[in-house]
Amino acid sequence: MNFTCNGAPLNIAVRHMVVAGWTGRDAAAIQHHIEELAAIGVTPPSATPLYYRVAAGLLSPSDRIEAVGPDSSGEVEPLIIQSDGQRWLGLGSDHTDRKLEAHSVALSKQVCAKPCAAELWAWDSVADRLETIELESWIDEGAGWQPYQSGTLAAIRPLADLIEGAAFDALAQDGGAAMMCGTFGAKGGVRPAARFRMQMRDPSTGRSITHEYITITLAEIA
Repeated sequence: MNFTCNGAPLNIAVRHMVVAGWTGRDAAAIQHHIEELAAIGVTPPSATPLYYRVAAGLLSPSDRIEAVGPDSSGEVEPLIIQSDGQRWLGLGSDHTDRKLEAHSVALSKQVCAKPCAAELWAWDSVADRLETIELESWIDEGAGWQPYQSGTLAAIRPLADLIEGAAFDALAQDGGAAMMCGTFGAKGGVRPAARFRMQMRDPSTGRSITHEYITITLAEIA
């Protein structure tokens, strides 16, 4: 995959991908997200956090994805990429089929592309202040952009813990790995929207990464 870091091109072979779920640090926040998804029929998790494996080829910096049916939606998440002993922090969306999620969370994550920004930050450039990093998302349901999610990485389990829990270092030794690390509750509840915008911002420097994409709905043929 082609990325950039500090303006320089990076070509990284991502051969493994993990989606970490139920990663909230606050027990009440986790329960809120569980109840939020239970409202659309999703079975509560067997444990928290969980580490779902999905096809690495789903990760895409495209500004356009396709999904079968109208029931998929995005979630802003921090993205860790690691290869050849180097690690970066990026921005991604755990786009998920919500209808299928009620049947199987693992399958619902596997059937959707995982949009990501093409820009990465060197891990060492933010490692001392990861928990201050801000994430936001917006959706357009046809009436313009509306705030959808917001929070800092302090609301998510320490990324070092997720790296350990997913055995991420070992995965990355086999040609490179990526991991999405969890999200925040949605303002107004989880729901689909044709357009999704997300941003990661470092308040210490003011720099930010933004990515926007549209979802093309394919007909669901029975």
